[in-house]
Amino acid sequence: MSLEIADAAVLEPGHPSPASPPMSEPAFKSDFLKVLQARGYIHQISHPEELDEAAAKGVVSGYIGFDATAPSLHVGSLIQIMMLRRLQQAGHKPIVLMGGGTTKVGDPTGKDEARKLLSEADIQANIASIKTVFAKFLTFGDGPTDAVMVDNDEWLSKFGYVQFLRDYGTHFTVNRMLAFDSVKLRLEREQPMTFLEFNYMLMQSVDFLELNRNRGCVLQMGGSDQWGNILNGVELIRRVEQKPAFGLTTPLLSTASGQKMGKTMSGAVWLNADMRSPYDYWQFWRNTEDADVGRFLRLFTDLPLDEIARLEALQGAEINEAKKVLANEATRMLHGAEAAQAAEAAARAAFEEGRLSGDLPTHEVAKAELEAGIALAALAADAGLASSRGEARRLAQGGGLRINDKQETDGNRTVTAADLVDGVVKLAAGKKKIVLVKPV
Repeated sequence: MSLEIADAAVLEPGHPSPASPPMSEPAFKSDFLKVLQARGYIHQISHPEELDEAAAKGVVSGYIGFDATAPSLHVGSLIQIMMLRRLQQAGHKPIVLMGGGTTKVGDPTGKDEARKLLSEADIQANIASIKTVFAKFLTFGDGPTDAVMVDNDEWLSKFGYVQFLRDYGTHFTVNRMLAFDSVKLRLEREQPMTFLEFNYMLMQSVDFLELNRNRGCVLQMGGSDQWGNILNGVELIRRVEQKPAFGLTTPLLSTASGQKMGKTMSGAVWLNADMRSPYDYWQFWRNTEDADVGRFLRLFTDLPLDEIARLEALQGAEINEAKKVLANEATRMLHGAEAAQAAEAAARAAFEEGRLSGDLPTHEVAKAELEAGIALAALAADAGLASSRGEARRLAQGGGLRINDKQETDGNRTVTAADLVDGVVKLAAGKKKIVLVKPV
């Protein structure tokens, strides 16, 4: 019995299934899907009527997988974490699946080359670091709607190769796998795909099957780039187990100007505080484009929809107040109320009152190095104000770098101990980013 995607009812924006009202209408009766629809999370759903009925009748267990390719997730993963939060808020059970096994292979989706293979120790260290974020958004425990965290290495690493092929290889056709965007796009660009990566979609489908068998999980969620992989798991369960299974995806987020969500000039917007300070995290949200404020408030905060409607209707300079609300709410959820308040106060002191605050991010340099002199472009890049020295030079040439509030257009300008004011050098990029350079 090979796996070919059946003609399942699929609900997509602009392309509803024949039995389903359009996405813009209040089509659902379950609180879970009503909330997802109202807040803009839904891109595609398989078997929408069945999922809606199941979510209205009882507790639904749903999961999202997170590979451990770095010590922290970034803002691009936040919509998935929030989806698990919405699931729990609606009275259902979230499952956080850590990809201890799949990280050993690497998801080829959206990649032109294979991911760097990590050691077992690196993967486990990354998982330990990533885990801390989820407790900020979910309630874990043993109750019927408490979140649980599992690692797919528990089952994937126990399979023998021949056993895996015999048990699951017969359910997938190469014809279907070659049609997947993650494979097809790589081949069209004549970029090689290893056989290791080719197996990733099978492993993801087996994850869903294992969670269905052992934890009663019936729903897999993810970004729209995972739609094909998710459907494979849905159909595998429906054919092998003869049980209901569902898939749901969110839109892939980009800003109003087309920039990928979570990417900035200085790099990824990490969720772990030791990789991006609460102040910088607050500033990321404060710098949201005007056109994105309402959408991000719906997706990334728990504010009521009527309050969000009021905030996004603000015009002119008043929209900045809505951005501060977004920054406060998002930072409070991840780092706590105290950190959010401190970040707002530091920003107000620096930008509105012209004062320095101890809550501003700092970049430490060796005292001897500063006395010898450091090129501005190098210092700005090292301090996280630019992604590279070349980027910092271009920023300076455009008038975007300042030392102690004085514009500097030469990226090769040397910063020395003579630039210290009250023991620090105030280094700024644009209007919103400040770092205090401190000799140690």
